[in-house]
Amino acid sequence: MDKIADILKKKEHVCSFEFFPPKTDKGFENLVRTIEQLAVFKPDFISCTYGAGGGNRAKTLDVVQHIQQQHKITELTHLTCVLHTKNEIRNILEDIRSRGIKNVLALRGDPPQDNPGWKPGRDNFKYSSELCRFIRDHFGNDFSIGVAGFPEGHILCPDKDRDAQYLKAKIDNGADFVITQLFFDNKLYFDYAARLRKLGVTAPIIPGILPVTNYQGLVKFCGTCGATVTEEVKKIFEPIQNDPEATIAAGVRFAVRQCRELLDGGAPGLHFYCLNKISPTDKILAELRKQK
Repeated sequence: MDKIADILKKKEHVCSFEFFPPKTDKGFENLVRTIEQLAVFKPDFISCTYGAGGGNRAKTLDVVQHIQQQHKITELTHLTCVLHTKNEIRNILEDIRSRGIKNVLALRGDPPQDNPGWKPGRDNFKYSSELCRFIRDHFGNDFSIGVAGFPEGHILCPDKDRDAQYLKAKIDNGADFVITQLFFDNKLYFDYAARLRKLGVTAPIIPGILPVTNYQGLVKFCGTCGATVTEEVKKIFEPIQNDPEATIAAGVRFAVRQCRELLDGGAPGLHFYCLNKISPTDKILAELRKQK
C-alpha cells in the first residue's frame, strides 16, 4: 500500500472517504457492503475514525485491514492521544505497523463521555503536534502522517491566527498533509490555506466535505464541533427540513457546487465524510465526474 504523502505528490486531485467503526457485527456487515459499493469510484485512500481512548481501536484496525486486503485501497487509520500513555501509543503504533498500515491521522482527540474531566498528565501527550514528533522520532518514515485542520479555528481556539500557528507546529513536527473539518463557505477554506501558506506551510490541505442529508441533525452536530451553518445553508435547507428526499437532492446539488469550486480554486482533492452510507457521496461523485 502507498503512503498518502506519495500519492499527493503524484496526483493533482485526490478523492478519499471516511468511515467510523460500527459497534455491532451487523453494522460491520453493512459497512463492508458500503465500502464495496463506494470502491468502484476508486478512491485514493479511505480513513476510519478512532473512538476516544481507543475504545474502538480493534474495530478501527479491522475495518482498515479489510479495506487494504479486500480492495487494495490505501488506508488511513486515526490515532488519538486521549487516555493513552506514551508507552501505550508506542505499542499501538507497533501494532499498526505490524499490520502493514502506512498512514496515520494524528489527533489529540476529545475526552470520552464517561470521563469528560480527563486531563493529560506527564505521561500523556497534550497536543497532536507532540504525537507527530513522537511518531517521527520513534518510527522514522514508516508512516505518512496526516493531521486535522480547522478553517474556522478549533472550537477551543477560535483565534484563527493562533490556530494556524498550532497547525504549523504539527507540520514542523513531521506531519505530511492536512484534512480539514467540514465547512460550508469555501472562502473559509481558501482564507485558511492562505494563512498557512503565509506561515510557510506547503503541505497539501485537503478540504473535508459533509453532504447535507438531515438539516436538524446537521445544526446539532455543527453546534458541537464549531462549524458554521451559513445563511445560505439555512435558506436552502430550513424550508425543506421535513422532506428527506428534497433535502438529499438539494444536498447533492450544494455539495457538487461546493466541490467544483474548491477543485477549480486549487484544492488538492476532496475528503468525504460518508457517515457509513453510500448515498449521497456516490451521487455527488458521479455528477462531478460527468463535469470533467
